[in-house]
Amino acid sequence: MPGCSYPWRVIEEHVEEESISARLNWLRAGVLGANDGIVSIAALLVGVAAADPPDGVLLTAGIAGIAAGALSMGIGEYVSVSSQRDAERAQLRREAKWQEMRPEWELEQLVRLNMETGMSEATARRAAEEQHDHDPVAIHAKMHLGIDPDELVNPWHAGIASLIAFTVGGLFPLATMLLAPDTWRIPATFAVVIIALATTGFVSARLGQSKRRIGVLRNVLGGALAMAITYGIGTLVGTAV
Repeated sequence: MPGCSYPWRVIEEHVEEESISARLNWLRAGVLGANDGIVSIAALLVGVAAADPPDGVLLTAGIAGIAAGALSMGIGEYVSVSSQRDAERAQLRREAKWQEMRPEWELEQLVRLNMETGMSEATARRAAEEQHDHDPVAIHAKMHLGIDPDELVNPWHAGIASLIAFTVGGLFPLATMLLAPDTWRIPATFAVVIIALATTGFVSARLGQSKRRIGVLRNVLGGALAMAITYGIGTLVGTAV
């Protein structure tokens, strides 16, 4: 029935928004890890290949780079997100303490926060009283602190996503560099990296419902610049040595 379609659309859009919000943590870590793996390992290998080393040197450099980078990304994300979660929990505990010590003051603060959204004072006060009766800590955390107590960041998700994504991303340039003919190693790696970065940019923009063209262009230009610079450095060092 036409009259019933609108509410269901609203519900579906709301569920989709919550789904996006819940996956932004691992999405950010995964995309960052993949991009870093692709660009870092490609730049490393292109720089080393510019000095025309034996195949064994490229393989060793690639494997060492992937291992070091993946562990660094995974541990770094875990520590960073753990610190963020600890800070969020501390703010929630402080908010709960304030609710016990000064409930009237907190209620008035919520009234003002509601008024800032466009409510009249009378409507804002009624809303604040109902919100306080339901869950005062949660509503203050969301409106005052910008924290959703039910969706705190997960350091394990972020750390594991970064570690795996970096490893997978780094394997593309390494495999290309080792399998391509000697004269085509660097051009082939450039081409594979550009395609991989365009793909991660497109996927991340699609999942995050942002502008895809900008996401793809940003990834591709950044990666191409990094490889060009390291290729130049590798050429200079190789010639000097």
